[in-house]
Amino acid sequence: MIASSNHVHGSDREKNISLLRGKLLLADEMLEDGVLAWRDGKILYAGITEGLSEQIRKEALPIPVPEGGLIVPGFIDIHVHGGNGEDFMDASPEVLDKITSFHSTQGTTAMLATSMTAPKERLDSVLAEVDRYRSGEMPYAQLEGVHLEGPFFSPKWPGAQNPEHIILPDVTWLEAWEKQYPDLIRQVTLAPEREGALEVISWLREQRITAALGHTDATYEEVERAVESGLHHAVHTFNAMTPLHHRLPGAAGAVLSDPRISAEVIADGIHVHPAAISILAQLKQHNDQLVLITDAMSAAGLDDGEYKIGDLPVIVKHGEARLKDGGALAGSTLTMIRGFRYLVQEVGLSLNAASRAASLTPARLLGIDHRTGSLAQGKQADIVLLNAELDIEDVWVKGRRIGE
Repeated sequence: MIASSNHVHGSDREKNISLLRGKLLLADEMLEDGVLAWRDGKILYAGITEGLSEQIRKEALPIPVPEGGLIVPGFIDIHVHGGNGEDFMDASPEVLDKITSFHSTQGTTAMLATSMTAPKERLDSVLAEVDRYRSGEMPYAQLEGVHLEGPFFSPKWPGAQNPEHIILPDVTWLEAWEKQYPDLIRQVTLAPEREGALEVISWLREQRITAALGHTDATYEEVERAVESGLHHAVHTFNAMTPLHHRLPGAAGAVLSDPRISAEVIADGIHVHPAAISILAQLKQHNDQLVLITDAMSAAGLDDGEYKIGDLPVIVKHGEARLKDGGALAGSTLTMIRGFRYLVQEVGLSLNAASRAASLTPARLLGIDHRTGSLAQGKQADIVLLNAELDIEDVWVKGRRIGE
């Protein structure tokens, strides 16, 4: 848990070299006796003790690490709707602070503000607010942009999205938004079988925006046609898509079998059985295509009760979020650290595999892996310190300790 009184104040520490010593998780290996040093938000050294320079040895201010502590890269959540009682659809500076501050305490150092299916004016407002927020300091988890989840869905698979606002894919909306807010939209989720979808997917590929399938009634063949047009990602795999059948592979079968498609998964023990996650991981992790997400809604971090996702009422009971009307799963109350632990402790992934799914693979998907997503010299000091039970001890975003 993030709480400490024996740390140098953040503003002072940024002028010095900070140093952690313990188990260090690098992109391809874990160092039992590792050292991580950073200053001014950038990593100076990540490696074994013997490679530490004399200057760093002299100038570094060591930070206490619990016995069995593990140093991992900050988590990157590309599919998250809110938390701490707030929803990205109600974006304002205060709302964005509350969401990003909460998730940063859970190990998330970067994220995409994820929208819901809604009228265009509402989406206009979300984009404007997030764009404005990104021009400021962003003191907590960094908003790397927006994930538009909808409104270009199949009415047959709305999930917790309001079907009243589902429309056919419209490239003119996206063209106007991209012109007004260049590089803000980083991912668009749509049903690839819908009229106009292939045109939108081709446009997204040209703009280097992730085209993802989700909330879809697509057949296996329709997904494959979309992949040829540029689709290369799937949101919350297995959920809100045509399932795998041995004679009708469906969208899920296309995601599992096509190495060109990266795959998100909600690892909360509610949305997907651990055996299904294991199958997905075996097919995807060797190509670095498994992506841990939370799909968290406003109730994340809070008690059971009544909430909203977008404009739909939700009841959370025992941490499980479902629409009040109809009972469909309505996002989750998951956090990235809980998902990370679930992948390791329940699914059986190695620490390195779970870390790549939570950090490096989403960083590569966003095209930001040159500056974050792993612990390496020259990258941002986006760091999570865990104890032996994989609980969070400390989090740093760009070298700033969360909570100071």
